[in-house]
Amino acid sequence: MSEIVGGGLAVGIGLGHRGGRDMNLLERLRAHDIQPSAQRIAIARYVLDTTDHPSAEQVLERAQASIPALSRATVYATLSLFVDKGLLRRVQLEPGRIVYDPHVAHHHHFIDERGEVLDLPAEALQVVGVEALEGLEVDQVEVVLRGRRKG
Repeated sequence: MSEIVGGGLAVGIGLGHRGGRDMNLLERLRAHDIQPSAQRIAIARYVLDTTDHPSAEQVLERAQASIPALSRATVYATLSLFVDKGLLRRVQLEPGRIVYDPHVAHHHHFIDERGEVLDLPAEALQVVGVEALEGLEVDQVEVVLRGRRKG
């Protein structure tokens, strides 16, 4: 479980297994031009409502609790669709470690000594000197800090 640190605000989309919560999910998928299916809903219930930064394998494991026959290919395709439609961010925290983040607004990350990933608000860090990088056109700056929690 992770959190947004430094005065940030975490807002879930209120997903559940039935009732009004699923209606919110269906509306959100449709608003992003995604046709809801049982598989997409099972994946979205977890990945769009988590404060964790799960890998595709973690999403597969969690979604298979609802749909045991759910394939790895379907999970990867659905995660790519959600990224393409702006519902998720694909974040490569280090070589070979890709996670998915439902917090799509610009922000940074902190990885603690246990490997837990925390969101840091963009305004919590000031990155200077980007304009001075000759021959480069920087579109976005994403900072990954590593360390220990105090206390």
